[in-house]
Amino acid sequence: MDLQNTNTNDDGKELLNHGKTLRLHTGNLVNRSRLKKKCPGSPSEELRDCIQATLSDWLSTAKTTNTVFPDTLDCAVPEATDAITPEERDEVKVSAKLFLCESGQSAIRDAVEMACQTLAVSKLDSVIIAPPGPVEGDGQTLAHLQPAWEELEALVGKQKIAAIGTSDLDKELLEQLYNWAQVKPSSNQVNLASCCVMPPDLTAFAKEFDIQLLTHNDPKELMSAATFQEAMQEGAPGLSTTDWRLEWVLRYSVIVKSRGIIKSKGYLVSATRASP
Repeated sequence: MDLQNTNTNDDGKELLNHGKTLRLHTGNLVNRSRLKKKCPGSPSEELRDCIQATLSDWLSTAKTTNTVFPDTLDCAVPEATDAITPEERDEVKVSAKLFLCESGQSAIRDAVEMACQTLAVSKLDSVIIAPPGPVEGDGQTLAHLQPAWEELEALVGKQKIAAIGTSDLDKELLEQLYNWAQVKPSSNQVNLASCCVMPPDLTAFAKEFDIQLLTHNDPKELMSAATFQEAMQEGAPGLSTTDWRLEWVLRYSVIVKSRGIIKSKGYLVSATRASP
């Protein structure tokens, strides 16, 4: 048995046991051979595999130098990360979709800031927001969307984001948001699992106001609390993960404009430990 590896593994577990916030970065999935061998059947399965694999890899190498444990854990595998160089920045488009598991404008700021730092860019070209679902039985409303949209608008004003978009809005709600918003939505994602053909009224409105309609196959809930804890448990066997709560997930892609190919893609994940 490799004693050195056993020690670093123990260090990782100690860090996880004492940490209060977990910031996980999967690295570039285009180059990550361990995950490329698997073909997940859905975005949820891909995210679960990514959390499990990244946590496992990080735990095997993480080290602590003293008895003071940090509150925030940066769970990433350095060699799996692809920062964007200043020379190539103008040649690529950096897009992101932010899944909020809880309401909170600070989560949007944190996610965008982490994405910019991780990819070494000053701003993201496009961010699509998927706010937390409304209370069971209630439909999505403008009031439900407004706090998140206001934070996105503020980030556009600070030049951290160039364009902002929405997900799964019907024509009525998209029109309400468009009329109210200071920064208009540049795109709206439509889940083709719920409608095989784009609704004509939505298509007409989007065309009139220059809103790009995109398709996606993300479930309404990308990852449940129970599934997140299971993924952590698989990545950190023997450790209790029941008190960890998923805050947000940001999925990004870096596309070479001239060739239309994906240079890199990955997930950023934030979770907090519930107070005892």
